[in-house]
Amino acid sequence: MILLHSKTLLIIKQRTSYLLEKYLSGKSIHYQQVLALALPIFLEQAFILGINFFNTALISTAGVAAISAVNMVDSLNLLMTTILVAVATGGTVVVAQYQGSRNQEMVSRSTEQTVAAVPLLALGLGLVLILFRDPILWLLFGSADADVFSNSRLYLLGSVLSYPAFGLYQGCVCCLRGVGRTRPALALTLITNVSYVLLNLLFISVFHWGVVGMAVAVNIARGLGAACSLLFLTRLDDTLHFEYRGALRLNKDILRRIMYIGLPFAAEQVFFNGGKLLTQTYIVALGTLAITANAIVWSIIMVLQIPSNTISQVAVTIIGQCMGRRQVDDSRKFIRTFVILSSICYLIMLLVVQPLLPGLIGVFNPPEQIIPEIRRIVIVTAIAMPFVWSLSFIIPASIRAAGDAKFSSVVSLCCMWTLRVAGGWLLAIPFGLGLIGIYVAMILEWTVRSGIFLFRVKGNKWYAHHLID
Repeated sequence: MILLHSKTLLIIKQRTSYLLEKYLSGKSIHYQQVLALALPIFLEQAFILGINFFNTALISTAGVAAISAVNMVDSLNLLMTTILVAVATGGTVVVAQYQGSRNQEMVSRSTEQTVAAVPLLALGLGLVLILFRDPILWLLFGSADADVFSNSRLYLLGSVLSYPAFGLYQGCVCCLRGVGRTRPALALTLITNVSYVLLNLLFISVFHWGVVGMAVAVNIARGLGAACSLLFLTRLDDTLHFEYRGALRLNKDILRRIMYIGLPFAAEQVFFNGGKLLTQTYIVALGTLAITANAIVWSIIMVLQIPSNTISQVAVTIIGQCMGRRQVDDSRKFIRTFVILSSICYLIMLLVVQPLLPGLIGVFNPPEQIIPEIRRIVIVTAIAMPFVWSLSFIIPASIRAAGDAKFSSVVSLCCMWTLRVAGGWLLAIPFGLGLIGIYVAMILEWTVRSGIFLFRVKGNKWYAHHLID
């Protein structure tokens, strides 16, 4: 019996190794490298999104007005931080391609420019939001209840002050991913996000500071993350070889390469998340309960996205390094594998989360009248994700790593504004579907995007770009 069991395990191991070798290995990248890259990113995503889930549940104890205010402002924060992440992703692609071509000197110089550029951009965005805080909030959320609006003003100010620290930390983490060093990137993420959770527990649950406590916590946590990032780059790193002098001198050629990827992606994020922000105004018009329901729905959906978000980030590094070596066949193979793997992950997450859904919703202590709508929206969205999300997000992330940034950005923007924004308003308000109408429009947008990107990746224009010499 023991011998039979050992033979079965051996067969399973051999079969698994064969499949991994066939689908997750290339000419210069072995599946063990891909898995070593993916595991820390998965843990990082699980912590980040799990922490967002936990924080939403935590702030819900401060009342409906608090959770509504945090949800509204976080939609604006998401717009700003994704611009910073977009520029940092430009650095990831450039660093990854230089790493693929084995040009260590340019890996170091690209890291210095990325780590300098992202916090400077963060400072500029923060100053704009501080100067125009009230007009922006009135324009977007003027119809919100008075207590919700008051909490929003406090939370936005606190959030904005943390942007430069977030930019420095994000620039460092993205460059580490570019060279495949995901373990220190994970360590920096854990330091930042675990401290954020602990401080939220202290300030919200113990001191009862509400949204002010959350704002103070995010500043301390991101400041700690930035300090640790600088310490790592200057004292502990043996790969990126970061130097302050290089970061203080702007290198126009390297910045141009970073911005070639980063700016179209940033423009995409501005209009993409700007569209999401606009749909948030529809939700505000639907009332405070709709805002609360949307916050809970999105927190649960983000949990479903953990494995696929991991795959999307892995794709940027792997495809970037393949294209640095001009290995187009390997790039095609990895894109196909990543899309299929992402879809399988969504199916597994759907099967796991569906029976746990009542308990997940209960964590947020929502009003009884919105629970059926929350369940309905989560299930409809979760069923659609395996079929359309992977094609519409994994492929553009991959072709962007190959230098095809403009096409992916234009397609994403057009689909966002014509389908999710206009379609969401049409279904939610005139057709009277309410909150679920916005999510149906989002699924329709994913479907159209997936068809366009699938057609693009089957051609040869996406890899015709030469980002590095």
